[in-house]
Amino acid sequence: MHLRSITFRRWDERLANTFPFNLPILNGMEELRFDSPVTMLVGENGCGKSTLMESIAIAAELPAVGSESLKSDPSLAAQRELAKHLRLAWSKRTRKGFFLRAEDFFGYARRLSRLRAEMEADLQEIEREYKDRSAYAASLAKMSTAGELADLRRRYGEGLEARSHGESFLALFQSRFVPGGLYLLDEPEAPLSPLRQLALISLLKEMLPQQSQFIIATHSPILMAFPGAQILLMEGDHLRPAAWETLEHVSLTRDFLLNPQSFLERL
Repeated sequence: MHLRSITFRRWDERLANTFPFNLPILNGMEELRFDSPVTMLVGENGCGKSTLMESIAIAAELPAVGSESLKSDPSLAAQRELAKHLRLAWSKRTRKGFFLRAEDFFGYARRLSRLRAEMEADLQEIEREYKDRSAYAASLAKMSTAGELADLRRRYGEGLEARSHGESFLALFQSRFVPGGLYLLDEPEAPLSPLRQLALISLLKEMLPQQSQFIIATHSPILMAFPGAQILLMEGDHLRPAAWETLEHVSLTRDFLLNPQSFLERL
């Protein structure tokens, strides 16, 4: 593991009634320890999972995939303030890895598509401009753009938009992975079918031997079942280790699948 723990420094009492310092989960929290290369943050909507993930990513100086820089995104001003109060303890400091929110992925795929179209149009324009000049001159003019386009195709094939959301999400994840990184994933199950969630688990298992660490905020009982994962349950003003089989996410899903009609009749 790279990131061993996070210590929460005291903040001014004047901040106590402002977001995100007024989140119940932050009351009295002093330290968050990571005891496994894979940590699952679990809790109900609004408990502060995403806010905490964003603040950790900012403090760790990780790049964000598919969104503005975490340092400049105006929507993350409060998270940047919280990040100032986080002290990260490392076994081995790494700046590799990334922060990925599922909702940012779709915009990222569209931007890649536009970028590819622009580069292809630039190459066609160069062809027209250099049609009466030597092939060597034309190849020199196209070299930079052609190289960038080739790299884009090497990473993503014919384009993320040409695949299903789940397939393209996994392709993006694979293409951006480098060994020795810290990866923060916020609800990565959102675009994934149950089968694709199992595929993501398979990918994570392949990456762990390559000195990778994952912190994942999730509602998915499938992802929570990752072998050996540390599960931290955020509940009210408490954050505590929990076993997979004791989680409400798991028991409620299991009970619903066993007898969906009994649930639906009560709605």
